[in-house]
Amino acid sequence: MILTFLLIFPFLSHAFGTAKPTGNPFSPSSSSPSTACSSTTSSSEETTKSFISKENLDLLSSEGKSALLNLIEFDQSSDNPCQHDVYGSWPDVGTKDNLKINLANQIAELDSSYPGGLKSYITKARKLLQESKLGTNPFEEYAPTVPEGERLCYENKLTNMSFSEAEQAGLQGIGDVAFVIVAGGLGERLGYSGIKLSLETNLCTNKSYLEVYVKYILAMQRLAIKKLNREDVQIPLVIMTSGDTDEPTRQILKENNNFGMTENQILIVTQAKVPALQDSDAKLAFNAEKFQIETKPHGHGDVHQLLKKHGIVEDWIKQGRKHVIFLQDTNVLVINSVLPTLGVSITKQFDMNTICTPRVAGEAAGAITSLNHKTDPSKSLVINVEYNQLGPLLKSVNGEGDIADEATGYSPYPGNSNILIMGLSSYNTVLNGEDEGVVTEFVNPKYKKDNPDEFLKPTRLECMMQDFPKLMQKELGNTVNVGFTMFERWFTFSPAKNSLESGQTANPPDTASSAESDKYIQNQRKLRHVGMDVPVTEHADDFLKIAGIPVTPGPRIVICPAFSITQEELQAKIQGGSVTKRSSLVLEGENLKINNLNLDGALVIRTGKDCDVTVQDLTVQNKGWELRELEDGVDYPEHVKIRGYVMEKHEAMEILIQEPGKYAVDKNGIVTKIE
Repeated sequence: MILTFLLIFPFLSHAFGTAKPTGNPFSPSSSSPSTACSSTTSSSEETTKSFISKENLDLLSSEGKSALLNLIEFDQSSDNPCQHDVYGSWPDVGTKDNLKINLANQIAELDSSYPGGLKSYITKARKLLQESKLGTNPFEEYAPTVPEGERLCYENKLTNMSFSEAEQAGLQGIGDVAFVIVAGGLGERLGYSGIKLSLETNLCTNKSYLEVYVKYILAMQRLAIKKLNREDVQIPLVIMTSGDTDEPTRQILKENNNFGMTENQILIVTQAKVPALQDSDAKLAFNAEKFQIETKPHGHGDVHQLLKKHGIVEDWIKQGRKHVIFLQDTNVLVINSVLPTLGVSITKQFDMNTICTPRVAGEAAGAITSLNHKTDPSKSLVINVEYNQLGPLLKSVNGEGDIADEATGYSPYPGNSNILIMGLSSYNTVLNGEDEGVVTEFVNPKYKKDNPDEFLKPTRLECMMQDFPKLMQKELGNTVNVGFTMFERWFTFSPAKNSLESGQTANPPDTASSAESDKYIQNQRKLRHVGMDVPVTEHADDFLKIAGIPVTPGPRIVICPAFSITQEELQAKIQGGSVTKRSSLVLEGENLKINNLNLDGALVIRTGKDCDVTVQDLTVQNKGWELRELEDGVDYPEHVKIRGYVMEKHEAMEILIQEPGKYAVDKNGIVTKIE
């Protein structure tokens, strides 16, 4: 069965530190907060008499009662008591009794799941919210420069290392890696109520993001087995879920037999939520109707503390693993960047390496930046800086802000894709440091127009996994080696995160449809690169607009991980041939070779693990598949509506071979078993 861990924070001897956009974002606090949930005292009993009757208190569990009393005592002893909504209006016994019990238990859970308890959370939130309100500049003591990194191009050589050289270097380390998928989010921004990992990456195969990621890891494992000549190679996967995504993630894995992974290959860790905050006084957001405190995700920065807490990294170290790769949930383009980025990490001995893409100057995307401390070089570090902070920071230095480089037309600061590769030795050292992987927090409230003390909607303390260099700088100092590997955007970055409506005004759209289209375009370019005659959608006039989103008119090409995950593999498996613009092509099979294919229509070839198949001079012409925009007034399922189109599969040739053996496929699609 899949192993499971739930994040319940232990009480630590330190607090989370402060983080951007307020306070000093580079010095996690080592102060020792008092634990909010301690034993019940007579003073706290006295404090509550005017708020909650003894009869109501007697309803509660011992844990719930203790946590509630301590929250009241802490609030009433503060300079500005503001949590009255939570405890000040309880009805008499006999009314909402079950809700009272549930609320007290919720307070106890929130208190125990956060280092230092609710007292620490609220105290820290007030400090950060005050700094946010005052507009404190977290970078006042730093000067920005472009960090060291590598720039790789799939089709050409840009720097000292070619794409092929980086990929070959990555192949040297594929047997010693582990993967982590950060999957705590739902698809609400997309207009989809399910988990994002369950979304279909494309309508040709209907494979979900989770399936594609798992199949990629298994394809990497296959290469490692061949390279090392060892059948026992297994690449582990950790999935971090939240309360919203945990059960659906388990369900999709169960229904699909883990997509081919073994039962002990996948670990699931679950992060807790934190209280939502109503205003700048850190008033807890209380839903009076439901009689509960509103909660929100704490952020994907929890992943580091989770890996530490459950001893996962220690186990990887004992197994001899060297790197861990962190993936986001809906950016399928990036999987082909992992191997060359691993190669760069190995070659340059990066402790942390971020996959990046070129940024348009001023683009709403974070940038990897070298921050040089003006007076103390030991405090300098390389880290992601969010776009709304980067512009003012650069302007304070150059007087202009984030401006384009004349030679490239892009900002010199590489755009952060949030795909990370960590060297496990230094990563483990930092996790075992004072902060135990607890990443520095920040607040990002959206203020009401005329009142900076109130928010448009509740906020919370957040943490981001890409802020880990703050802990690295603290534990490793100037010895830490943090860099980036940059690829062209078409090759690496096209997330599915926006609804169709939002995508129509965004550039790029980042919708489910644009992500699907960009994957087809990536494969068009890859097949063109190995010598196939393939029309490529690469200019603005080449695109077709469906539901207001520019998408490729075709060909729609899906290269499954089982067919190829490296440039070298693709060059060895595809020789010549042509594909027309209206065509759709799906290739899946680790021992499948395609020579001189001529396709005008739809073709699907799937072959099994022990099937050696050569397709020679195949010519296909049929009605094929086409996209059709959704009709007004028709009620479509969510997963269809978020794309704005359906795929009508009129006619296709399908070649499906699963029985082990050696096969030949002739020009008419006739399959012959040779041996």
